[in-house]
Amino acid sequence: MSRPRRVSIVLADDHPVVLHGLASILRAEPDLDVVALCGDGISATQAIRQHGPELAVLDIGMPGMNGIDVLSSVVADGLATKVVLLTAAATDGQILSAISRGAKGIMLKDMAADSLVHCVRQVAVGQEWFPTELLEAGIEREMGHQLQKERLRTLTAREREVVLSLCEGHSNKQIARELNVTEGTVRIHLHNIFDKLGVTSRTALTALAIIHRDELKA
Repeated sequence: MSRPRRVSIVLADDHPVVLHGLASILRAEPDLDVVALCGDGISATQAIRQHGPELAVLDIGMPGMNGIDVLSSVVADGLATKVVLLTAAATDGQILSAISRGAKGIMLKDMAADSLVHCVRQVAVGQEWFPTELLEAGIEREMGHQLQKERLRTLTAREREVVLSLCEGHSNKQIARELNVTEGTVRIHLHNIFDKLGVTSRTALTALAIIHRDELKA
């Protein structure tokens, strides 16, 4: 009988008790392999480059080089490691920034241990893990009002395709290539989308798309 595939993980948190507590939870699972424990963002970045793990679970609020900084470094280096960010009290700006920079999950530190394990497994197989209530509250405060699903229904089929492509972190050039249109056409679509949904930035639009992905695909 073959062994189950093990998911390699780098963990980083500047609080030793939290760090070792998280490691104990994950190491208790037969399919999860914690390959490095790090107390700061710099050592986390080095460990990710050294081990090339499938996942990195990072504290969003580490001093100096925080979890978002490490995420940015991972993306800039073109590494395949998926990043999940841990937070006790992240700001709306941090949450939306994490999403726009390519985080695959955000975990609240006070969530149950089994939620962390489930989150890690989901992200490892290509899913995302974002607490809907956290994103919705952040967008509402960031934009000053709750965006309603009715606004999404005003988008054309092509505009929905643009939003979903943007949600994957694609640039205007990549979206144009994917949809076989010009970059100018993509810019026009984005202008119309921003106007219809009342958003003013790609970050807010990305967060909104993650929350309402199912409606956009319908």
